[in-house]
Amino acid sequence: MRGMTTHLTIGERVGWYRRRRGMSQEVLAGLIGRTVDWVSKIENNRAELDRLSVIKSLADALDVSLGDLLAEPSFMEWTPDSGARTIPVLRAALMNYRLITPFGGGQPSIDAPTIETLNREVSDLWTAFQAARFGYVIGRLPTLLGRTLAAADQSGVSGAAVEAQGLLGLTYQLAAVQLTKVGEVELAWIAADRGLIAARETGDPVATASLFRSVVHALLSTGRFHDAVRLTEDTAAYLQPSLSRPSAGVLSVYGTLLLAGSMAAARANDAGTVRAFLTEADDAARRLGSDANHLWTAFGPTNVAIHRVATAAELGDLQVAIDLGPRIDVSAMPMERRVRHAIEVARAYSAWNRVDDALSTLLDAERMAPEQVRYHVISRQLVLGWIRCQRGPRPQALVDLSRRLNVLSSASAG
Repeated sequence: MRGMTTHLTIGERVGWYRRRRGMSQEVLAGLIGRTVDWVSKIENNRAELDRLSVIKSLADALDVSLGDLLAEPSFMEWTPDSGARTIPVLRAALMNYRLITPFGGGQPSIDAPTIETLNREVSDLWTAFQAARFGYVIGRLPTLLGRTLAAADQSGVSGAAVEAQGLLGLTYQLAAVQLTKVGEVELAWIAADRGLIAARETGDPVATASLFRSVVHALLSTGRFHDAVRLTEDTAAYLQPSLSRPSAGVLSVYGTLLLAGSMAAARANDAGTVRAFLTEADDAARRLGSDANHLWTAFGPTNVAIHRVATAAELGDLQVAIDLGPRIDVSAMPMERRVRHAIEVARAYSAWNRVDDALSTLLDAERMAPEQVRYHVISRQLVLGWIRCQRGPRPQALVDLSRRLNVLSSASAG
């Protein structure tokens, strides 16, 4: 049914599903502890619905998934980077039964590349992901998965086998984070699960904890916020023995785990746990000393500051988001982090009724990373909401952006 609601705002989608359930606004309001007036304003785009904790409560009351109200996944455009190979090819690679059963032996026709070659290929795709080249990553992941699986299968029990399993875990982890970015949360869960199995084969607690962090993100994406908080706490405890004399990699994985957990706590409306996770992450960043990118974490003081803004917005503390967000210098961060922060700042501006600033911020983000803006649910819903609520002539820049994001047809955007 998601395809039928693609061009609706989240509020309009709430009304669509409510009517399908034969439910009155009074009944829905009672189920979520809100007023009928609030439900009416949400369904008619007279109030913003931008906190995932609230959206999740509506999804639960309507007996639909969080993704149903967010209208994920997004249709992925063909680009020169992706070619005509996008999500379906990656789905087929992840769901190939030969890779997880003894029947057929995985991919016997693939000659295993050297560990050195695989390292270069995995690094190339992680670098592309952090540059927000999503089509490039998704178009090449199926091949890389086959090659890393072949290396893991054909390495025997040597030291190379451990390295191959580690690279396989990193490849599955990349698939998980990339699929989450384009709204394919069920596939992301499969990839995170497979990656965790590979990481545990290495016996490396840091690699395993890094995959646990991907599971936290998968739980977040499916609206299981409390489970994500608990997994963060369990994984942090799992890493404690490594924190007495930690390497930079341990601090980075530990810190980014806590940042993911802080977002889960914010979406669960648990401000106390948000503060605790951010304080601990800040301590890890100070111990690390500066921004870094160990194990592709982009962790350091700047990423902690970025999450202070994002969690404040999730908790409805717009003053913090507005005061702090635009002042953070993210110029040294990977593009994916820079643009994700810009989307969050745009959301805060919009909620503060500074739509011109929000639109300008989002347009700047699109110039830096058009694919990331196109596929992110917040940017798409912001633009759709601005179009719906605009009084008088719509700014041409907004109309053009709505068309590029494919949130409205050319006719309805005019």
